[in-house]
Amino acid sequence: NIEYMFGIVGIPVTEIAIAAQAVGIKYVGMRNEQAACYAASAVGYLTGRPGVCLVVSGPGFLHALGGMANATINCWPLVVIGGSSDRNQETMGAFQEFPQVEAGRLYNKLSVRPSSLEVIPKKKNTKLATEHRAVRTSIYGRPGSCYIDIPGDFVNLQVNKSSVKYVECCLPPPVSMAERSAVCKAAAIIAHSKQPLLIIGKGAAYSRAENNIRNLVDLCGLPFLPTPMAKGVVPDNHPNCVAAARSMALQHADVIILLGARLNWILHFGLPPRFQQDVKIIQIDICAEELGNNVRPAAILLGDINTVTKQLLEEFSERPSKYPSNSEWWKRLREKIMNNEERSKGLALQKSLPMNYYTVFHHIRELIPKDCILVSEGANTMDIGRTMLPNYYPRQRLDAGTFGTMGVGLAFAIAAAMVAKDQTPEKRVICIEGDSAFGFSGMEVETICRYNLPILIIIVNNNGIYTGLDADSWKEMLTFGDPAT
Repeated sequence: NIEYMFGIVGIPVTEIAIAAQAVGIKYVGMRNEQAACYAASAVGYLTGRPGVCLVVSGPGFLHALGGMANATINCWPLVVIGGSSDRNQETMGAFQEFPQVEAGRLYNKLSVRPSSLEVIPKKKNTKLATEHRAVRTSIYGRPGSCYIDIPGDFVNLQVNKSSVKYVECCLPPPVSMAERSAVCKAAAIIAHSKQPLLIIGKGAAYSRAENNIRNLVDLCGLPFLPTPMAKGVVPDNHPNCVAAARSMALQHADVIILLGARLNWILHFGLPPRFQQDVKIIQIDICAEELGNNVRPAAILLGDINTVTKQLLEEFSERPSKYPSNSEWWKRLREKIMNNEERSKGLALQKSLPMNYYTVFHHIRELIPKDCILVSEGANTMDIGRTMLPNYYPRQRLDAGTFGTMGVGLAFAIAAAMVAKDQTPEKRVICIEGDSAFGFSGMEVETICRYNLPILIIIVNNNGIYTGLDADSWKEMLTFGDPAT
């Protein structure tokens, strides 16, 4: 069930790329291994099955480490296959020799080398025994990256067919449910809350929980706040979305329900002054180790986000509790939303030159399709774009993510275009980049052209990082000599 492979061929993995294409895997040759790894990880997020990144030994493997780390920290499934030096040349100073399995362990859920060729079957509808383990590990529990090391002498080695061990395709991850008592406790806390807030994380988007979450929002009347890549799980134009009052909602909520979101830097660790000291956290996550990080929760629900949300729906269906839309909390939130939206509108309608970010995104918003896949990368370009460009459908916003990684934009766009080409060919992929962010992987434009991918790239150019320099500051710099030095 692996459909996509991204990489750069060379010694000793060229034959692997050829063999993958021979069995129907779509191979995309990229310009840099780091971008290839980013693209493969995005496929994992968009499809729920890991994309594969194929890299050569030594430097090729090292270039892919950023993608492995990004996938693991974003909790996206990924399998990286790396060539390595021949086994009989280990420690001899072989071509591009490097301790890849050992180095990979820091960035991956699994880093392994097959023990022998006999565990690599070549039968239809089966995978490598090692690959089976890597695929399973990448998608079971909290998703992440896995690395498989292939020695160069394995690639063209032959083996007796009768000695091959065959393994069935990896089954989908088992679906786990929260304890019944935890569900009842969480529902009771929500029912008695005065100022509730539902925070939707990208884990909810990954688990395909959009239908149940929207039903929960409607049934209980809860205000909700999406994290950046969870935008669209419930449409941004839903009347219960309080993204435009984010700071106030976080600071004054007395009960917060975390649906696949982590209390990391994106949510200010759940600590004062951004949160109330005595806020009650209801944490719903697939990873037991995540429960209780930074803040002790009032209720913990360990399980698949989609399934646990369905459990909450069933509980509220039996014991209805709808938060009143005319409450003082809703009144304050709506007032803040209106004030902030008016401020943004005022900035967006300014006609000064050069344009400000709000003006740029105002005009972009008027032109792009509602169902496009948005890839956003940069500093202000990404941050302000998040507030100005709405999302109406799940898994249609890709950005720097939990790791805050620059250089992912064009790779994510390539991955999104490949998936859209097969699943929803009518969808447009629009990549909005800051000029600095574009510079990280700009050569992947050639990959886009070579594969004739329908990607629209918009570069918001302020000639610098963050806010760039105003004219007076630039003139002052020139008085000190060459500004490049």
